[in-house]
Amino acid sequence: MVKCGVSELGPVSLNALASPRNLWRITPSGLMCWHPMAGPHDLRSAKEGMCREEIASAWHYHQVDVASAACMRSLRILLAEDVAMVRGALVALIELEPDMKVVAAIERGDYIVSQTLAHHPDVAIIDIDLPGLDGLTAATRLHAELPSCPTLILTNLGRAGNLRRALAAHVSGFLLKDAPPEQLAWAIRNVVAGRRVIDPQLAVSTWEGGENPLSAREFEVLRGAAQGADPGEIATVLHLSVGTVRNYLTNIVTKMNARNRVDAIRAAREAGWLP
Repeated sequence: MVKCGVSELGPVSLNALASPRNLWRITPSGLMCWHPMAGPHDLRSAKEGMCREEIASAWHYHQVDVASAACMRSLRILLAEDVAMVRGALVALIELEPDMKVVAAIERGDYIVSQTLAHHPDVAIIDIDLPGLDGLTAATRLHAELPSCPTLILTNLGRAGNLRRALAAHVSGFLLKDAPPEQLAWAIRNVVAGRRVIDPQLAVSTWEGGENPLSAREFEVLRGAAQGADPGEIATVLHLSVGTVRNYLTNIVTKMNARNRVDAIRAAREAGWLP
């Protein structure tokens, strides 16, 4: 009988605690899991998302000791968050898990691709609002450079438009920062396992919300205006005439039922269409 963990009744037997779905075995190669449908498999594999969740749960409830849990290969995590105190708190929270290690913690969006290529994490956790480059644009570039690295967006901007942009950027998960702390580890394991994780309330609001009514060219004009450019500057960048830009701005205000250009920019930001 292999003993591991401690309960109020003393040392806990793996065989006594295990169910047919949740049977842990210590082997020379490390901690193994047995499922009736799958047979034995090595929990160190980053691909076994459900098994990671089960073994982490067992570790938290002292059904498996720390040494055995450490047999799993740690998930390598890149974290991009610009607020230093929040970044440090997230690193500490993530590394409470027995199978997770933050290999890079950065504060700028334009560092994400280069640091991911340098550290080869299993997942990149990205704040949506970053200096240098916003998180969704960085996620898009990261997917183009390294499509094997999934991304999990963390944000306090629970807007339907942001979720639509995130899905267009091929992100694997979208989690609000006010979610319970335990959901972060759950989301990380599921994203690494190839599953998509989306905050359920935000998913409902996105389903019920309206689509962006602007054409691609109208969106480019509105984005230029939101960045403070006047019609002449927008025309130069987009190779259009000033009159055409003004016509686009009039159409944008009309389509968005806005009072003026400033109101259209505000509405687009609230909807998450603009960062």
